[in-house]
Amino acid sequence: MKNFVETDRIILREIVLADAEAMFEMDSDPEVLTYLGKSPIETIDQAIESIKFIRQQYLDFGIGRWAIEVKETKQFAGWSGLKFRPDELNSHSNFYEVGYRLLKRFWGKGLATESAKASVKYAFEKLHLDCVYATAEVGNSASRNALLKTGFNITGQCEINGNLCDWFEMKRLTLSK
Repeated sequence: MKNFVETDRIILREIVLADAEAMFEMDSDPEVLTYLGKSPIETIDQAIESIKFIRQQYLDFGIGRWAIEVKETKQFAGWSGLKFRPDELNSHSNFYEVGYRLLKRFWGKGLATESAKASVKYAFEKLHLDCVYATAEVGNSASRNALLKTGFNITGQCEINGNLCDWFEMKRLTLSK
């Protein structure tokens, strides 16, 4: 399994099939999915399909969401990282989006911000991207705050799955050290 980024507290590594139970726990929790416009998954097979989809993105685009592993405990805390978006969203297509999703027991520990900062750094330093994007439902103050702490700026709004979302952008020059 390949590690992409390491911070003081976490490792961002490829998601593997061994993560299926933790992915199931996360994606079957309605509270985790509150602002995503998605229904909770109901079977472990659905978690496995999600992992296979992410792993296919690694092959198709050379990038995809990464597992957040807590260094101290080796626990899967959720996923984070970059996703290449070939589809159109908010008049953009073929762009890289930063995102994250955490198991509820890891909320409020700063892991979303830490993983987003590491992902942005990877985007600019390793992929040499000029700009990365993110979205958060306007009512999701925790996610919005994590993106703002990461250094993103709100530059507009868009609708995703019937939900009004803030559109965030960060250009390479605005990356804070």
